[in-house]
Amino acid sequence: MLKGRLGLQTARIPHKDRHGLLWLSRGALTVEDGTLHFMRGKGEAANDALSDGDHCIPFQMISMILLGPGSTVSHDALRLCARHGTAIVAVGEDGVRAYTAPPLIPDRSGLARAQARVWADADDARLSIARRMYAWRMGEIFPHKEIDVLRGMEGARVKKIYQLQAQRFGVPWHGRRYDRKKPLAADLPNQALNHAASAIEAAAAIAVSATATIPQLGFIHEDAGQSFVLDIADLFRDEITIPVAFSAAAKAIKHPHENIERLTRRKAGETLQRESVIDKMIERIKQLFGPAKNAAPNPKSNGQE
Repeated sequence: MLKGRLGLQTARIPHKDRHGLLWLSRGALTVEDGTLHFMRGKGEAANDALSDGDHCIPFQMISMILLGPGSTVSHDALRLCARHGTAIVAVGEDGVRAYTAPPLIPDRSGLARAQARVWADADDARLSIARRMYAWRMGEIFPHKEIDVLRGMEGARVKKIYQLQAQRFGVPWHGRRYDRKKPLAADLPNQALNHAASAIEAAAAIAVSATATIPQLGFIHEDAGQSFVLDIADLFRDEITIPVAFSAAAKAIKHPHENIERLTRRKAGETLQRESVIDKMIERIKQLFGPAKNAAPNPKSNGQE
């Protein structure tokens, strides 16, 4: 093998031929002889599939490195990855926080251009995307309903899901209440819902960054700087966010000494990994703007194909 860059000193591999995301945590990301290394000390890999020791990272075969807690990164590593189009994103444990997500700058701008094109067509294509998102969430297409009507239907449906999940996990439920000025004043299930939503939004931010789509251009959410991130996160509210929150709240009620935020983040992280949620989010984004954009939604999927 040639010295430096794992023998790929001059190669520039298209993102469509790369392996997507690589999770790294509790180690040092550095460069030696032109090759990216991840060094883990003894005992740092206790709860991780990656063993202790020095690992060569084939960064040119990866679109994005997700760098978790307990990690450091050198200037050389940042420079080398930037030069070869490999993004480095600082995330929380299991991807339940996204602290920084620089643009991926992929080989092609197809998804971003398609997103901008349909978003700019407010009278037709933009509404079509919003309807499609509602169809995924509600499991049924309502082609003749106004968006405000769909929003109301969705609100009523989510209220029912809250009630059902509260019954499933045996958690007292008095409705969705949240005061931004006093977040800790909410009851345990409402606090858990806030923390779960933040975790799933972080996963959606990673997916949006990985596809190099535009976070500001949302189709259901409009004003927030992360509007499209919120759109994608909401596709997974039924199957991921709400069950995670009520499961964590149930555990917190049984173990009052446990911190509700820690419980929720841990449960969210386990679910993100087990269900490959970020991968599914990426596929949803591709379905929205890619060649299959006219395909009908799967009523049973609710965003979880």
